[in-house]
Amino acid sequence: MAKEIKTEIIIEASTEKVWKILTDFKNYPNWNPFIKSIVGPLELGKKISARIEPPETNGMNFKPRITKIEKNKELSWLGHLLMPGLFDGEHKFQLIDNGNGTITFLQSEKFQGILVPFFNKMIDYNTKKGFDLMNIKLKEVAEGE
Repeated sequence: MAKEIKTEIIIEASTEKVWKILTDFKNYPNWNPFIKSIVGPLELGKKISARIEPPETNGMNFKPRITKIEKNKELSWLGHLLMPGLFDGEHKFQLIDNGNGTITFLQSEKFQGILVPFFNKMIDYNTKKGFDLMNIKLKEVAEGE
């Protein structure tokens, strides 16, 4: 079973500026309402420890592996609940330069595994709402600096 959610927002800032905010994991607790913390190296293939707190639901700790780092363009990781195949999430941040002083920030996650149907409501409402809140705050931080 697979499910995907996608969000996007236009930010009046450079890809470099937004990338710097996104990859400054130590600062997440100061601005990010969804991903409360990320600890670990920003290195391809390495595991990080993350805590997400979707609105109106319990928070969750997990240890995804970074699967893609393309500076100023994309950061992706793959996480699992308990073990691969039960509930896997591939999370992506993508930055697209619109060539006019703005970027489009895309945040998405593709969920796969046998437990996905049991989390449909949480994914569609809580997780998507968390993405939207993070996107709005990222825009505020990037445009306010």
